[in-house]
Amino acid sequence: MDKVELRFTGSGGQGVIMATIILAEAAYEDKLQAVQCQSYGPEARGGMCKAECIIYDKPIMYTKVILPNLLLALTQEALDKYVTSLQKNATILVDSEINVPEPIKEKYNVISIPILESASEVIKNPMSANIISVGAVNEILHIASKESLEEAVLNHVPKGTGELNLKALNLGAQLVRNYKK
Repeated sequence: MDKVELRFTGSGGQGVIMATIILAEAAYEDKLQAVQCQSYGPEARGGMCKAECIIYDKPIMYTKVILPNLLLALTQEALDKYVTSLQKNATILVDSEINVPEPIKEKYNVISIPILESASEVIKNPMSANIISVGAVNEILHIASKESLEEAVLNHVPKGTGELNLKALNLGAQLVRNYKK
């Protein structure tokens, strides 16, 4: 497997930290190497939030993400701030409400899907946007097996919400499969 460097961004409270933890755990269960880190401002809810993850089938010698090959942006502010530091031919996964300028669309593989709307309207839980994102990212990059990913989700969501979150995970993958440029 090629080294995968992920940067998930959004507002505090959107669950981007948990999303990278889930992906790292699922990858680890599938016998891959994984590291995860996060940062956010003093206003934990509502302020800028960033979480990163590296996944590789070899030992990870440097644990900091420098040039991610995938950026998830759940807010316009996050896209604007982090789009400047990506690998050539990186994938950018954005919520469909975000305005992606044409030069960015020409330079990167941009996938725009209704993450936040689907969380509210289909899953009926805005807090599930991060799990939809996990399903979407895994569908794009094929990081972890379905079984490991589902197990990692169930390990990190509140008891009693497992079925709802597995539905969100599958919805994220389906949104990517249905995506048309």
